[in-house]
Amino acid sequence: MILPFDFHLHSCLSPCASEDNTPANLAGMCVLAGLKAVALTDHNSVGNCAAFLAAAERYGLLALPGMELTTAEEVHVICLFPDLFSASAFGDLVYQHLPPLRNKPRVFGKQILMDSGDTVLGEEERLLAGAADLGVYEVAALVSSFGGVAYPAHIDRPSFSLLSNLGLWDPGLGFPIAEVTRRCPTELLRRPDLAGVRTLTASDAHDLAQIADPCQALNLPSVTTDAVLKALTSPDFSSIYLSF
Repeated sequence: MILPFDFHLHSCLSPCASEDNTPANLAGMCVLAGLKAVALTDHNSVGNCAAFLAAAERYGLLALPGMELTTAEEVHVICLFPDLFSASAFGDLVYQHLPPLRNKPRVFGKQILMDSGDTVLGEEERLLAGAADLGVYEVAALVSSFGGVAYPAHIDRPSFSLLSNLGLWDPGLGFPIAEVTRRCPTELLRRPDLAGVRTLTASDAHDLAQIADPCQALNLPSVTTDAVLKALTSPDFSSIYLSF
């Protein structure tokens, strides 16, 4: 089964995302963009994952619950899980490692919690824009212990990325793959430390208009979250590049 994918999307729970990025709006836009497999990855929280997965199911999308974790080194890491139970357990752990700071909506933006029908349930009071006191070297194994897969986000960006903050790719980090932006310079991937590192792209959509037509797809034996996670961790990982 060929599944065009985007595994880096933000909802209105992320303080830097548009309030129009409601769970149902996100799911609908993903369908219009031609996506088949998606993941919600809000900053340091899985609070809107249940709503997004329910909305995605109504649209016939395969959806994974996830998070964009900010490590102690301020490296953004995508964390994907097979089900809500695993994601929620990991989310509870991350919450305990966030700075005990209240969000200031006027400064950072609202952190809106919703149900699958886009009814507002409230706002997350803990500031999600900070860094958890979890080191980047422990994340891959930690996420794996919850049945998930972790990999660094947008490694080609000048901030909040593994390369910008650590300076190099260390195999000892344990990440099976890396995310790059669509504008990633080809010469960056020729760096010696990135030799053999497999990559995928994502929109990192903070606004509905940023959900783009897919440029990559996975060929999976079954349309399941387990099949997605297995593909991402396979030494033989490969994706199909689509014209766009």
